[in-house]
Amino acid sequence: MMRDITLGQYYNTDSVIHSLDPRTKLTLTFGYLILIFLISKMWLFAFAAAFIAVVTILSKVPFSMVLRSLKPMRWLLLFMFVLNLFMSRSGEVLFKWWIFELTTGGIRQALFMTFRLLLLVMGTSLMTFTTTPIALTDGLEKLLAPLKKIGFPAHELAMMMTIALRFIPILLEESDKITKAQLSRGADLESGNIIKKAKSMVPILVPLFISAFRRADELAMAMESRCYHGDEGRTRMRVLTLKKCDFTAFLVFALVFVSVLLLQNLMAF
Repeated sequence: MMRDITLGQYYNTDSVIHSLDPRTKLTLTFGYLILIFLISKMWLFAFAAAFIAVVTILSKVPFSMVLRSLKPMRWLLLFMFVLNLFMSRSGEVLFKWWIFELTTGGIRQALFMTFRLLLLVMGTSLMTFTTTPIALTDGLEKLLAPLKKIGFPAHELAMMMTIALRFIPILLEESDKITKAQLSRGADLESGNIIKKAKSMVPILVPLFISAFRRADELAMAMESRCYHGDEGRTRMRVLTLKKCDFTAFLVFALVFVSVLLLQNLMAF
């Protein structure tokens, strides 16, 4: 289970997507999320899926790794599907029992919301697969830099988000080690009812929290010993610059964005 969670993991390889400026990837990811929410026709999700497939091929990230990022979401996907299945009462009634009513409109709504969530997770996962945490920090800070004029803590926010993102795979690896250690000592983590399973998680959660606080304290001491004072007087080894490939990526995405919206509006008539 822990190995299936890929959030915050970086896939190190040489590709055109990896070489893009982090500001470009953050901006395009945000634009992609907007596009997914603007789509109101289910068949248009095929264009979004094709776009994700092309980006995955260009990034050289294995499709199996992208699909594995969906596995931890399976219960949420199932919950969303069932919830939307009975929320909509439009269309022809196919089944009715007590307060539950299954209609053709409910099936369409459930599929629509499920496909939307799938594409959202896949798109955001590709950004973390192709961008290092340090690059994400620099890119996010640069994008939020104009807000510093009104007192917005752009650097601090970017640093906190990146540290949190970076700690996810570390804590998952630590949790996996603790779980294996408890199982080797004869701990039973699977059998029993829900209450018993919840109690069996205590021997895992307690050392995990202790480890998390210890790592946070070590990180704070390391930053303090290096005289870290935020972005005051800070220099960077790599200065972010937009290249030709970044402008090309913006142009391609703009064409995809406009094309999908035009198709949606034309098919509405």
